[in-house]
Amino acid sequence: MTEASSTHAESPLFPTWLDRLYPLWMWLILLPAVVLFTIIAAPVAILVCLFGGQRFANLRIAALWARLIARLTPVRVEIEGMENVEPGRSYVVVANHQSQYDIPVIYGYCGLDLRWVMKAEIGRIPFVAQGCRAIGHIFIDRSDPEQARAAINRAVADLPDGTGVLFFPEGTRSRSGELLRFRKGAFRVAIDRGLPVLPMTVTGTRDILEPGSFRVRPGRARLVIHPPIEPEPGVAPRGRAVRGSGGGRGRRKEALPDPATQRLSDRARVAIASALGPASGRSGDPGPAVARDERKQDAP
Repeated sequence: MTEASSTHAESPLFPTWLDRLYPLWMWLILLPAVVLFTIIAAPVAILVCLFGGQRFANLRIAALWARLIARLTPVRVEIEGMENVEPGRSYVVVANHQSQYDIPVIYGYCGLDLRWVMKAEIGRIPFVAQGCRAIGHIFIDRSDPEQARAAINRAVADLPDGTGVLFFPEGTRSRSGELLRFRKGAFRVAIDRGLPVLPMTVTGTRDILEPGSFRVRPGRARLVIHPPIEPEPGVAPRGRAVRGSGGGRGRRKEALPDPATQRLSDRARVAIASALGPASGRSGDPGPAVARDERKQDAP
């Protein structure tokens, strides 16, 4: 029941009486099926990767897993901007993060071979963790910026042609739907490697799976792929100054972004915000678009 369309209907997927019965579908059909798909798909992907088939495992097995989840939920996915993707080119993809359901929407429908930057906690989920490691996804400890940078740099250095890397530059899901402050790791990678930044906007997923909730609902999601943004020509990697955060011993330190990195981040932010509602912040100015409860430091 998942479909890519050029129009975004507003009518509900189900009548109210059927929507009230949806929890039965979720617990008796959807969740058992997701577990079964994962148990089957992960070993198959690992086996394929043992023979050098990471791209096949990513685009065929893992993407199929994501689309099956969407179809069973069911979620109708509207895709815009596929013409902005050049086949065979590597990108640093950056997307807003509203819900865990962003993952099946992007994974299943963007059509790109991507290595995802994931929080370390996902590395403890059986089958999912093993499959992700085999494909080459990147696990980072958000409390250890040095480990995160080293893990990202190792993975990016080994990317084959035509394979990109995906970041959620907000670093966490937005509880309000507003864009949080962007961390700069993705944009440093783009400049260091000379790769274009490909912004994506995901909408509708907060209504399907709210942050902090396990209640899934059927609905509609929209994935907008914006034109790629090239790093400024002639900008070379540069050292980064650091500033302390807090006083005394053991204070946290964060990197000061250079102007080229900041400009690249701002341009990507404007693109992503352009497909969100006005309350999410359409301006590239981080001030009004940053949710009030943000407390995260600037890590990758």
